[in-house]
Amino acid sequence: MQLTIYKKSKPMKNLTKLSFLLFSISFLAQSPWTKEKGSFYTQLSFTTIANYDALFGDPDYSTERKITDNTFQLYGEYGFSDKTTLIVNLPLKLIKTNELVSSESITTNGSKTSLGNIEVGVKHNFYKKGWILSGQFSVEANTGSFDNATGIRTGYDAWSFTPLFLAGRSFKKAYLQTFIGGTFRTNDYSSNFKIGGEYGGKITKRIWLIGFIDIVKSFKNDDVVLPSTNLVTGLYSNDQEYGSFGAKAIYEFNDNFGLNAGFGGAFFGNNVAQQAALTFGLYHKF
Repeated sequence: MQLTIYKKSKPMKNLTKLSFLLFSISFLAQSPWTKEKGSFYTQLSFTTIANYDALFGDPDYSTERKITDNTFQLYGEYGFSDKTTLIVNLPLKLIKTNELVSSESITTNGSKTSLGNIEVGVKHNFYKKGWILSGQFSVEANTGSFDNATGIRTGYDAWSFTPLFLAGRSFKKAYLQTFIGGTFRTNDYSSNFKIGGEYGGKITKRIWLIGFIDIVKSFKNDDVVLPSTNLVTGLYSNDQEYGSFGAKAIYEFNDNFGLNAGFGGAFFGNNVAQQAALTFGLYHKF
């Protein structure tokens, strides 16, 4: 398993299984557990927000065309040491705009397949007695692209820097984890505050169920000038905010391989889709 085990007690064995779970879910779940030195975790996932035309705002507003936003992500973790884990996330965006939902148009329909914002980071554990306390720092590169004719943007036109404080605790067949921090962006994008957490438990021999909440609030401290075609799609625009909730399920084929699925909705938002996101993934440990 991926945690350093000092004693072969039953509680530590349960913690070991829980760490396997925590590394099996989406990379968006900010886990305080680190990997064992020399070990790898990889996950390939697919997320879709299908055929939407409404965005949260004040007031809510419509996009010019129906949009389908799909993402393939290859996520990996490597145990640099028992306390320090390296992180990488490679997103491939597949975005399509379809028929008009407004009477006037400044965009054309079309599709774009391109990289999103590539992310690299490091997580370090500094306390492990009951509660697990760790820090994480990640950087998202300005590797997205933009097509002016369709208004499709595949990532923020900025570099992003995200420091987080992570905390978690395991129980016999369950775990709790939380995070708090923020994201700071270049190129006149606003920064934001982030907080969230999740609770999960094992319901059968091979199945876990998890519930989560995730909140992002913009500081609204900057005002990037974006093309009008980008504004009518709302893709990676400024001051994006949301309060999301959802559930995930994990099925373990064995100790090293499994699949997961989940959905996420929002109870508030700004400049984000009013549509649930569905995610499916496969993971493997080495």
